[in-house]
Amino acid sequence: MNNTNSTFDSAQLTFPKLLQKAGYQAAVVGKWHLGSDPTGFDFWQILPGQGIYYNPPMIKMGERLTMPGYVTDIIGDVSLAWLKNRDKTKPFMLMTQHKAPHREWSPPLRHLGFDRDRVYPEPATLFDDFAGRGSAEREQDMTIEKTFTELDAKLVVPPGLNPEQRTAWDAYYKPRNAAFRAAKPAGKDLVRWRYQRYMHDYLATVKAVDENVGRVLDYLEKEGLAENTVVIYASDQGFFLGEHGWFDKRWSFEESARTPLIVRWPGVTKAGASTAALVSNLDFAATFLDVAGVPVPAEMQGRSLRPLLAGARPADWRTAFYYQYFEYPTPHRVRPHYGVITDRYKLVRFGGAGENYWELFDRVKDPSELKSVYGDPAYAATTAELEQELARLRKELEVPDEVPARWYGNPGGAAAGAKQTAKAAEEKKL
Repeated sequence: MNNTNSTFDSAQLTFPKLLQKAGYQAAVVGKWHLGSDPTGFDFWQILPGQGIYYNPPMIKMGERLTMPGYVTDIIGDVSLAWLKNRDKTKPFMLMTQHKAPHREWSPPLRHLGFDRDRVYPEPATLFDDFAGRGSAEREQDMTIEKTFTELDAKLVVPPGLNPEQRTAWDAYYKPRNAAFRAAKPAGKDLVRWRYQRYMHDYLATVKAVDENVGRVLDYLEKEGLAENTVVIYASDQGFFLGEHGWFDKRWSFEESARTPLIVRWPGVTKAGASTAALVSNLDFAATFLDVAGVPVPAEMQGRSLRPLLAGARPADWRTAFYYQYFEYPTPHRVRPHYGVITDRYKLVRFGGAGENYWELFDRVKDPSELKSVYGDPAYAATTAELEQELARLRKELEVPDEVPARWYGNPGGAAAGAKQTAKAAEEKKL
């Protein structure tokens, strides 16, 4: 499925439903973006679709309302209100799901200028020419150079601001935008200007997320709940911050495939510990159930992270994982692709636009993934091993063979991709 033209089947079994059945109170607040209403929750208040940053509309248990303020603070407020008013005789599970830092990265007004016009170092691949790779990388539509809009750059006013908020917004952006228009940067200078604006706005939105996560942690400490509550900070994907000249996500490349995962579990997870084990967002449901002492149904994919969180890596832990992305041609003309990723290698098959081809990357020798070595005789044995592993993973995850066949060579295949089964949901490296 995807967020644009398909709807999550809310009747299927989910971990919140199982936690509810086991006596937990469950709530979800914030970004949902699945089409159907949440099920399996005692309380829910979500953004319609992607949501907006300022004075956002929300849906509370089916009731539509507009919330005054900044979206990240509102999600924090509603989450804390639920925690404070829950039934304190029962265990709880709260999912606080922030919109930030999704595009167009509109900052909280209190953080405009927080970095004092810092000049951020440019990534080495900001001006990547995509040599050494195929047409997929060259023909995408997500570069700071060509795709970055006036709304992204805050050269126009974002939606939702009230007059008071607009005054604060204008006080920061108007003089800077006037200076930009007077300077008329072009070419690489324009890309550099956009990159600096992007970094200010993106990091300001993240700063607000950090503050609101901190508010929840402070509440747990104050109420004496911290020692008996597992806190998981995670994301559904990584994000490009100018690497390869890109913003956004979607690709199997490292900046997109590698995502945040931080866990606090007092008495179990050692502070400051880390693991090099490959884990997936498919592991989350099994982990939540295992932590709560609820059996994991056989139909659920993924594996509990509990052993890793306790500092032990099982001998049979995965050494590779599967990745796929099929939403094409919109929104960013990122070609449909799937592949296998190990701790060193990445074998990917690209399709769409009437062609399909393979790429192979050796991330030890080429950490920025700038040159495909697929077809290089020196990597023949590695390629064969990865192809076998990819076939095994596709079988294990029950990825329907007919889906890629409909996609590849079909630029308008979005409807086909939307019919993909839940068991073919993409995995992401964390």
